[in-house]
Amino acid sequence: MRKRIFEIMQISKKDDAPSMAFDIVLVLVIFTNIAAMFIQTFSSLSQYHHACKIAEYVTVGFFCVEYALRIATADFLYPDKNKFRAVGRFLFSFDGIVDLLTIIPAFFLTGFVVFRLLRVVRIFHLFRINSQYDSFNVIKSVLYNKRNQIFSSVFIIVILMLASSLGIYSVEHEAQPDVYENAFSGIWWSVSAMLTVGYGDIYPVTVIGQFMAILIAFLGVGVVAIPTGIISAGFVEQYQKDQHSNVKHMDIDKVGEILIKDELVGLSVAELKKEYNVSVYIIIRDDLSVLAMDNTKLKKNDIIIINSEKLVKRNKH
Repeated sequence: MRKRIFEIMQISKKDDAPSMAFDIVLVLVIFTNIAAMFIQTFSSLSQYHHACKIAEYVTVGFFCVEYALRIATADFLYPDKNKFRAVGRFLFSFDGIVDLLTIIPAFFLTGFVVFRLLRVVRIFHLFRINSQYDSFNVIKSVLYNKRNQIFSSVFIIVILMLASSLGIYSVEHEAQPDVYENAFSGIWWSVSAMLTVGYGDIYPVTVIGQFMAILIAFLGVGVVAIPTGIISAGFVEQYQKDQHSNVKHMDIDKVGEILIKDELVGLSVAELKKEYNVSVYIIIRDDLSVLAMDNTKLKKNDIIIINSEKLVKRNKH
């Protein structure tokens, strides 16, 4: 029974009606909870606040039951661990922490403004809806694979932000002592300048300060674009990797290496595919691995990794 409950609560398969029904109910409960929280912020809809409060408690009750069931079936989620360790792993996982922080404010911390902010965490339940799909997994894998580069670029941005804050304080403190009281007071200005937001509530008035602002604005355009470029490149790499990783096990006997000779030199990958009905996975050229794009031209002594019974047999003969 526990295993069946676990299967139902996981992302459903098309042939599992109870699991699909649970997914639909979970989505409706999450959106109902979020909608109730939003409606309670409108004073013009005060007549609905009581109903929204009831809906909020009902949906939180659903989250409590789900949380308890996920703890009870944690050993199926982590089959390589014993029951105690599996429960601990779930409790400290992202889903486990979100589930707990979703429940706590409704029962214990309602009277504290700071803790009521934890209600916002319920929105992160929406991640669970998409967590098992390929599109979401691509995003997770890209961010994980590029985590070191992203951290380094963000670290550079923070350093430049602190340096610009200290610099603007040095040149603007005497001219605007109320605005730039200390080095840390320039943080808001440096953030708006480096991120090219430019609210205009704090700005330099001295010539040196304005010149510094110009330099920092230019640096911001370049530096802030670094993590964007890293993530974009990561998506391209992941897409190309997925495009060239669809070799089925049953076709492995048809995969072969072909040495490009005179008759194939100059052909593009697209032309080779069309003429010989092959799938080209990768090109080995001068000890380098070249992605087989459609417009890539074949050169003499290239080695191509292909999937085609016809061309592999021809090359063997």
